[in-house]
Amino acid sequence: MPDVEFVNLFAVAAIALGAPLVLAMLPAVRIPAVVLEIVAGIVVGPSVLGWVHPDLPVQIVALLGLAFLLFLAGLEIDVHRLRGGTLRLALLGYAVTLGLGVLAGLGFGTAGWVHSPLLVAITLSATSLGLVVPVLKDAGQAGGALGQAVIAACSVADFAAVVLLSVLFSSAGAGGGARVVLLVMFVVLVAVTGLVVSVVGRSRRLETALTRLQDSTAEIRVRAAVALLIAFVALAEAFGLESILGAFLAGAVVGLLDQDTASHPRFRAKLEAIGYGFLIPVFFVASRLRLDLSELLANPAALARVPLFLAALLLVRGVPALLYWKTFGARSTVAAALLQATSLPFVVTATQIGVATGLLTQVTAAALVCAGLLSVLLFPAGALGLLRRA
Repeated sequence: MPDVEFVNLFAVAAIALGAPLVLAMLPAVRIPAVVLEIVAGIVVGPSVLGWVHPDLPVQIVALLGLAFLLFLAGLEIDVHRLRGGTLRLALLGYAVTLGLGVLAGLGFGTAGWVHSPLLVAITLSATSLGLVVPVLKDAGQAGGALGQAVIAACSVADFAAVVLLSVLFSSAGAGGGARVVLLVMFVVLVAVTGLVVSVVGRSRRLETALTRLQDSTAEIRVRAAVALLIAFVALAEAFGLESILGAFLAGAVVGLLDQDTASHPRFRAKLEAIGYGFLIPVFFVASRLRLDLSELLANPAALARVPLFLAALLLVRGVPALLYWKTFGARSTVAAALLQATSLPFVVTATQIGVATGLLTQVTAAALVCAGLLSVLLFPAGALGLLRRA
């Protein structure tokens, strides 16, 4: 047996268990469990109490959690709805987002806060689709024109941000131009794989076998999805790209191929159970164990970065929502702006890459994550209130 201990992993799992339970017993405290998980990771980590450390078992499970988080994010994207005017509007909005993000990054770079304005622009450009969709559903807007416009904008933003981050800021040694070529090759291979899986999946004999095994101990559809996820992650790394791109595209491919769920209605719920029930909470808790808040909290000037990053997030992702003004009116447009500016998982991922590549300091990374936490705390609640009165 390897010489490893599971004490730290147990502590992380205990936090992941306790966070949603505490919030369920305190209904007046309306914050997502992920916020409490991240805050708890900061508190018990080396920078505050020093009780829990990110040892090897925690790091491995957290890495799997990151892959599953991006996989489920890709699964949320409905490729069939990204077409026509909705897609053009979403692409135009993301172009505006990148332009504003670069300006914000240049401003922060001039202040000496960041080494790469483009990395900050990409970090600010994504939206938490997994947090936006439930808010739209709660407001009864997910199937309407506004909901579809917001979902399309968030889908394009998430996809583009993952691609840009992987191509421009991969920790692999290849240059930017070489990574573009590798990206094209990788996407072609992903498309061919998806086509092959689609053709093979039409076999009646195979479909019969899948149906027979899907709810047995074999859980064959879940195993197939996990195998595809790991294959795409391994391929992305082999091509010198970030593993998050492979995980995201694996989810998108599964979502594209798995349109008719009548024969396996519990398939996606099982995938979410693996992700949200175990792996993803470990990632959120563990990702903040190494976050050093001491310098951020000790320096008022450094702490002032948090509200400025939050304002930048609202500006960069919220302003493109003005494209909806004539169609949906002021109240719905403001709600859309708040939803599109809600971002946390990608901020956590991007700041980790930024620190690893030396393009972000620990202080800036901490400030960006804190801004993401505030966006999740404030923006969805405000958007839901506006949509319910719309």
